[in-house]
Amino acid sequence: MTKLAALVKRNTKLFFKDKGMFFTSLITPLILLVLYGTFLSNVYEESFRSALEAFGTTVPDKLIGGCVGGELVSSLLAVSCVTVAFCSNLLMVQDKISGARHDIMISPVGNGTIALGYYAATLVSTLLVCFVATGVCLAYMANVGWYLTASDVLCIFLDVFLLVMFGTALSSCVNFPLSTNGQGTAVGTIVSAGYGFICGAYMPISQFSEGVQKVVSFLPGTYGTSLLRNHTLRGVFEEMESQGFPQEVVEAIKDSVDCNLYFFDNKVEMSTMYAVLIGAVAVLIGAYVLINVVWGSKQK
Repeated sequence: MTKLAALVKRNTKLFFKDKGMFFTSLITPLILLVLYGTFLSNVYEESFRSALEAFGTTVPDKLIGGCVGGELVSSLLAVSCVTVAFCSNLLMVQDKISGARHDIMISPVGNGTIALGYYAATLVSTLLVCFVATGVCLAYMANVGWYLTASDVLCIFLDVFLLVMFGTALSSCVNFPLSTNGQGTAVGTIVSAGYGFICGAYMPISQFSEGVQKVVSFLPGTYGTSLLRNHTLRGVFEEMESQGFPQEVVEAIKDSVDCNLYFFDNKVEMSTMYAVLIGAVAVLIGAYVLINVVWGSKQK
């Protein structure tokens, strides 16, 4: 345990010592928030208004703002928790380039402990960045339309924590075989460009074709996005119901923004979403540690 703590401390210090890596990780969610708020907010607002007006329902501006804010924030956090983890996890690649990984391996530390040291340090670094981003996002929601309760806020932070664990585990498995900065940058670019689409952050899964919907229903990130959607928009839907919105209208909106997810036409409960996300984290961490142990044994 002492060896693991020492590795985590060492890796975390190196991450924050590299100002370029740290500020790149920190500024990424903030840039996304500005871009989302500038370019996507009008699209989401028009979408919500047209959907509600189709049912002959008049919607207050604040309620529309809450809808737009909840969807924007859930999309941003769902993407950032994974993409920031890939950026933070580049230390593992840099240690291979500098030879520090070889020095660590010849020390009396098990390969599994080394793997967990990188994972835990990346988790701490990514959590710090994503929790700061969550705070900024909550401030944004307070400005455009606040319908959250204390329990909603706590659930949002829990969702971010689990998604960061998932993103860190996924990036650990993907980044492990990389051995150059170019490879790390290329992987980070691909993930940043593609992950938001396959997890339903950039475009709701309900708008995909039926075949694509079935494919992405197997991906854990999809359920992480839906959990964030549910918790950022729960108060909005409750307010709609209290204002007399028809239940079928509220359910239709939930379907359209992926608060309701379906696995082969069967609605997925939130408890199942948590189980899928936690199970994926456990499997990925186990796979990552196993890869390190096998690779380390061959190296020795």
